Amino acid sequence: MEDAEDYKGFEATITADYDAQSAVERELVLRLASLLWRLRRATTIETGLFEIQADHLGNFRRTQQISPASRDIVYALFNASSDRQAASGGLANVTATRPASGLASAQGPPDVELARCFLRLCNLPNYALDRLSRYEAILWRQAGQILYALETLERRKPQERTRRFPLGSEQAPSGVGHEEC
Repeated sequence: MEDAEDYKGFEATITADYDAQSAVERELVLRLASLLWRLRRATTIETGLFEIQADHLGNFRRTQQISPASRDIVYALFNASSDRQAASGGLANVTATRPASGLASAQGPPDVELARCFLRLCNLPNYALDRLSRYEAILWRQAGQILYALETLERRKPQERTRRFPLGSEQAPSGVGHEEC
């Protein structure tokens, strides 16, 4: 679970990146920290959703797996039947298609398993993945707006720029730090 102390440390790290000079700037920076924290939470939620689906698929496969003794009986019956059909010109001998283990044939590489989990999540009737995606998009949009507002406030403060670029400094942009008479 989340810890309030972890959040306070995260918030302190974000606020240290900005030198808020006014109450408005401070509130914007605090809001940005909150948004970034929630974006981290959304990533954790997405990971959890995939883990739940992977567990669900694993449990489903375990419950669908038949015991080795039962499998041998089924294959013996199936092979006897298909041997008779092969002799009469029907199916070919399918002994070579018998899987070595019950679960190995059902599972694929990790990227395929991840894709299966993704497809299951996409098709859930509660649309959890869609909702999470919209939630993330909203948070990113708000974070972008906060960053834009902070940048705009920075441009509106000529007195701050004067302090950063002393009079006569070569670094000062034209017109900044020089008063007109």
